[in-house]
Amino acid sequence: MLRSSHTAVVERNIWWEGEWSTEPYEAAWATRAVAFVRVLERRNIAVDATLRVQISPDGIHWCDEGNVLNVSADKDISFARVSQFGGWLRLTGVLGPEQGLKVVVYLALQG
Repeated sequence: MLRSSHTAVVERNIWWEGEWSTEPYEAAWATRAVAFVRVLERRNIAVDATLRVQISPDGIHWCDEGNVLNVSADKDISFARVSQFGGWLRLTGVLGPEQGLKVVVYLALQG
């Protein structure tokens, strides 16, 4: 069996502030995904963030999948592995006041 793979850039050079979510991505064909967050800039050098992986059957209604992705002040790239996620994926999180992250988010999908 030939495996399929695809890497999607779902956010590019975007500032995360306050409460946010990435653009939803439909990946029903995939069986596994790795979500990568690359930090380009930090508004507050000590920014740490815990991002939640969310899944959806329709790209509209969301629930937490259970995996988290920790972005720490001493790393420029972080990741989370996900499997058995259904049709749609996204990341969501909250940053405190005066905090901000400029990021690129990738979904590496494999079927």
